[in-house]
Amino acid sequence: MKLVKSLLLGSAAGLTVVAGAQAADLPVKKAAPVEYVRVCSAYGAGFFFIPGTDTCMRVSGRARFEAGYTQSYTRGNANNGGDLMGYQGLGRLNIDARTQTAYGTLRAFVRFDLASRTGAYLYSGTLNRIANAFPAQGIDTFNRAQQAVNVDKAFIQFAGLTAGRAASFYDFYAHDFEMIGTSLGSDVFSTNLLAYTATFGQGFSATISVEDPIFRKTPLFGNGSATVANAQYQVFGAGSGNFTPVFATNAAGVPVGEAFYDVVQRSRMPDFVGVLRYDAAWGSAQLSAAVHELNTGNANLIVPLPGIVSTAGATAPRPTTEYGWAVQGGVKINLPFIAAGDSLYLQGSYGEGATMYTGYNRYNGAYAPSGNVAAGSSFNNFYSDAVVDPFTGKMELSTSWTVVGAYLHYWTPQWRSAFIGSYGEQSFGKSSRNNLAAATTLIGSALIGNPASPLFAYSNVLRDTNQLVAGASLIWSPVKDLDIGVEGLYARQGLKNGRVVDANKATGAAVGVNAAGLPVTAAGLVLPTVSSTDSFQVRMRVQRDF
Repeated sequence: MKLVKSLLLGSAAGLTVVAGAQAADLPVKKAAPVEYVRVCSAYGAGFFFIPGTDTCMRVSGRARFEAGYTQSYTRGNANNGGDLMGYQGLGRLNIDARTQTAYGTLRAFVRFDLASRTGAYLYSGTLNRIANAFPAQGIDTFNRAQQAVNVDKAFIQFAGLTAGRAASFYDFYAHDFEMIGTSLGSDVFSTNLLAYTATFGQGFSATISVEDPIFRKTPLFGNGSATVANAQYQVFGAGSGNFTPVFATNAAGVPVGEAFYDVVQRSRMPDFVGVLRYDAAWGSAQLSAAVHELNTGNANLIVPLPGIVSTAGATAPRPTTEYGWAVQGGVKINLPFIAAGDSLYLQGSYGEGATMYTGYNRYNGAYAPSGNVAAGSSFNNFYSDAVVDPFTGKMELSTSWTVVGAYLHYWTPQWRSAFIGSYGEQSFGKSSRNNLAAATTLIGSALIGNPASPLFAYSNVLRDTNQLVAGASLIWSPVKDLDIGVEGLYARQGLKNGRVVDANKATGAAVGVNAAGLPVTAAGLVLPTVSSTDSFQVRMRVQRDF
């Protein structure tokens, strides 16, 4: 037994040694090598390869502080009237991904803006109206504080195709030299579009773009309804509509009642934009054109005119569709012989029924029916693209035009200034304004007034106007990508002819005119009148790009 036990133990020990030797001869599995981020030099500084792919990406952003002071003619109203100061903190994140393909570069670009803003001017009603921000609801903060969450850009570019949310191809000088874009001129910095750009060599290119019309709509004029007394521009009310009257006639063609068009425009057709562009070492030039649909809803709710008992069988004109249009030309000239980095923009635009394309309402009326240069100022400027004639039911388009010049000058590599000047005019058809005033007088709406009364000449509603916006800035860049600057602006709105009651200084409502033809209150007090109103603004900014 001892012998057998010794043999078994010896055999086991031998097998263990052999197994250990064989295990030592097996290859050892090594850890996978670490793939470090590699620089991608094909598309400029800051790009790197996404590990495991052939796509290059660049991550960049911005941090900004702004403060502004603006003139105010009032100490308070329902929104932010009376506030003189405003503040904003903004954060931006950019992601740019590019891949080289057999068809050229495939690019995807996304930009997110997050902002907290308060007070005069830096608070933006436009951002609320286009669903890019939401306001505070507190007692002292109601509509005076605002949080903005915006997908500013999200587009794909491939083989001449651009698809997604991007800047409108119609635009040229898009307030490039301004801290906050306020000069007159088109600047829809983000819209949804599908475009194709063909390049012909030698710097020439052409673009056809199909663009979202929502971001170019200015409300059509609406003046009261039978259901909502004097309800001008109820477009902002839930379900209340935006009504304007149209005469209903009997079988003999005699007006017997008033129907109402809902002039809230529906999105039925995209805007079409065409662009010709030339780029060279000396600068660039661009010619743009756009077509924009205007439409209204059907007439309804026929109300008898005074003295009419029945409107049975009465009919109203069917609504028509009109097409606004605009053209724009611009040139950018590089001026290195004055100073490195100097350049000059010159641009002009003309349109009918396309106020957002000419940019006449850019300063204070974007996406709004009217606006003024400062809270509580002397009168409002009206911006409607069209007015419905109550006798024919047809739209009479407004016309507008703007010109702008902007010059950027470097005093030194660290100090620069921009000088901006712009001017524009807008006109409404006289027949539609007069007819609308006559029609609304019959139903007791006093928004425009009776055209037969001398007081009608002092109404500011749908008046032909002009605007001037000018400014200058001084910016210090002590180190790369850091800007510290201040900007001052002057704006004036005026009538092309005549005067209006000064809403800022009036001490009562005008009910008529005296022997001298001046507007007076019921007590006979003469009311002040004006032909223009102006305002001043100062802003400062600290901004770091990375």
